[in-house]
Amino acid sequence: MSRRLVLVAVVAALLIAAAGGGYLVRGHLGRPDPAVTATAPPVANGVALAEALQMGFVDVAQQVRPAVVHLGTIQRAKTRRGPNLPQGNDDPFFRDFFNQFFGSEGPDSRSEFRRPGLGSGVIIDKRGLVLTNFHVVKGADEILIRLSDKREYRGQIMGTDPKTDLAVVKFQPDHEVTVATLGNSDALRVGEWAIAIGNPFGLDQTVTVGVISATGRSDVGIATYENFIQTDASINPGNSGGPLVNLKGQVIGVNTAIVAAGQGIGFAIPINMVKRVVDQLVDKGKVVRGWLGVALQPLSLDLAQSLGLEGTNGAVVGSTITGSPAAQAGLEQGDVIVAFDKTPVEDYRHVQRLVAESRVGKSVTLQIVRKKQKMDVTVMIAEVPEDAGRRSAPPAKN
Repeated sequence: MSRRLVLVAVVAALLIAAAGGGYLVRGHLGRPDPAVTATAPPVANGVALAEALQMGFVDVAQQVRPAVVHLGTIQRAKTRRGPNLPQGNDDPFFRDFFNQFFGSEGPDSRSEFRRPGLGSGVIIDKRGLVLTNFHVVKGADEILIRLSDKREYRGQIMGTDPKTDLAVVKFQPDHEVTVATLGNSDALRVGEWAIAIGNPFGLDQTVTVGVISATGRSDVGIATYENFIQTDASINPGNSGGPLVNLKGQVIGVNTAIVAAGQGIGFAIPINMVKRVVDQLVDKGKVVRGWLGVALQPLSLDLAQSLGLEGTNGAVVGSTITGSPAAQAGLEQGDVIVAFDKTPVEDYRHVQRLVAESRVGKSVTLQIVRKKQKMDVTVMIAEVPEDAGRRSAPPAKN
């Protein structure tokens, strides 16, 4: 056998061995691991999950949209009347010239100016009670309520509460209407889904989706009593008064405002606050709030440390009004309220809300810190006097 044939045979043998080894390795590596196959979720499961979430949004929209209404308002005003035609001028050419530039002469010549407004609302009672924002119906001479089925009704204001920016409007339904279910805003968690329904820019029955971005927002500058839900669900002009809804189809808030300079920053009034206000508006046409007659201030970190307190949770008594429940109970300037009827106080605005929501005549226990000593003070809640806003005391009274 020649030397060349030997080399060819060796090379062929090596190639066959390499091919066989590669086949074995491929067979071992290419075979799926049963354990991995068993644990890896199939793509179909992900699609099914997405479709289930999608159907959740669809179901909520179908459930709640019939309860959401379009609120149109009209404010009437008379335009300023021009000067009267000078006496003794019966020349028809002069009269035409005068009227062309100054309008028709005479005391009844003023034209009526009608300024339209737009908002949303949600039906909360089968009697035709609609919940909305106060600023939507403020100053309205006419209110037109349009349902999801395009039926239209005249609405009348039943009660308003400017301090929370809430109002109840009533219309007379001639058929059974869909009523929204009210949820529990105290149970909200940041990150939960939130669905806003309303009529932005007149686009009726618009649904947008986002999440609960934050709760307990105050110092927004919209209302006297603020405890807003923040959401990134798209809210635009015309959405005001419409519902913010959870995935159960329950109303958890009333959409109220947006940050114009930002994007995806909207605020809604928590439905639990709304319930307390609406109950009084329906029964009395107004809201009766509790009052202590005390001016409150934020608790600074320096003051908290000097009193031996951890953190800045609490409200500092700035002053009390003579003869008020706070003064009669013995509250003093510099006292720090840390609990209201066993409810830990977050800040001075929290105390404001707790007092305002308390029943008039109720006796409550305030836990205060005075000169590093904790003590309990009992105080009787009174009704806010009509001249409370005119009394001389620092801001943030309660």
